[in-house]
Amino acid sequence: MVAVGTVNSYGVYMQEYELNVFSTTPASTLSWIGCLQFATLSLFGIAAGVLVERIDPRAVIVLGSVVSGGALMVASACKTPLGLLLTQGLLFGVGASFLVTPAVSLPSQWMDRYRALATGIAVTGGSIGGMWMSFASKAMIERLGWQWSLRITGLMTLVAGCAFSPLMARRVEVHRRDRIIDFSAMRNVRFLLLFGASVFNSGGYFLPYYFQPPYAVVVLGRDSVWGADISSIMNAGGIAGRILIGLMADYIGPLNSLLASIVVSAIAVLAMWLPCKSIGLLVASALLYGFVSGSLVSLVPVVTANLFGIKRLPSILGLLFISYTIGAMISSPVGGKLLDDYGHGTDYTWLIVYGGLFFVISAVLLIALRVSLSFSILHKV
Repeated sequence: MVAVGTVNSYGVYMQEYELNVFSTTPASTLSWIGCLQFATLSLFGIAAGVLVERIDPRAVIVLGSVVSGGALMVASACKTPLGLLLTQGLLFGVGASFLVTPAVSLPSQWMDRYRALATGIAVTGGSIGGMWMSFASKAMIERLGWQWSLRITGLMTLVAGCAFSPLMARRVEVHRRDRIIDFSAMRNVRFLLLFGASVFNSGGYFLPYYFQPPYAVVVLGRDSVWGADISSIMNAGGIAGRILIGLMADYIGPLNSLLASIVVSAIAVLAMWLPCKSIGLLVASALLYGFVSGSLVSLVPVVTANLFGIKRLPSILGLLFISYTIGAMISSPVGGKLLDDYGHGTDYTWLIVYGGLFFVISAVLLIALRVSLSFSILHKV
């Protein structure tokens, strides 16, 4: 909740930075802050996974709470976008990785049949956090200023993480992996298809979260509070979506569920957000995208476990974390650049098309992977 929720609600800060605090700074530069949060969270997930195997995961969570909470409090003292890039972006992402990795990996130790559902419930915390933290951040920014909003959020992250850490016990001792990253998987065509699909679905993942909130204000002319509303609506959809799609994956197969989620994501972006001229359609797009978007990340480890087995899962996931990082690095900054150079800060057309193409390409790669496993549409995979 406190780690992914902070990342999911960055659109509220993005709106404040873009319109008021750093109004002369390009949107592409400001989007790097949120981009680095997710990119470093994914990349340092490799190191976090190794630590969880070697030491008590509860200690890892305390470490993550101190680093991520401290990063936000230090960020409140920054006066330049560069300072925020290094603190709210980079340093927070490092700390958040030590919170997210144990929280997502431990349910698999306690569950067998309903592993996908259990993981879906765990990652629902990100949507719950993103929903109420969007409103809370907007309220704190308006009443106390963005600096105090960061300080309070950082303190909350520190306290909440440490308070819940005693509950995050492992069920079984995990054998240390032979390889931190299993590069031999790169010789497997099916893994390459999954890796490529992960690059593109993670690339498109945060564009609506970061740019739909300011879209409501800049393009549709709504009051600034609508930025927080859109962010919260998107995260509210994710609460139900993460659980229901996780449950669906246990019955129709995680790969089938992942493919369906990516197709619906493309529809929400290209068929609803792209032609959007009313707040009603934007709300519908945000709600639908929020419902399916959580599974874009949470189902990939489950698909990997089904394809390559639990034994190889930790080392292969190390490679997939790299795919998330690549996707994050080529998404929001490039989208922001398209908005600056071709949209002049107000026309989001090329940014939306760019984000939608990520999901289209990801869907094509997953269809190829699905066909390589079975031609039967009804086959559970």
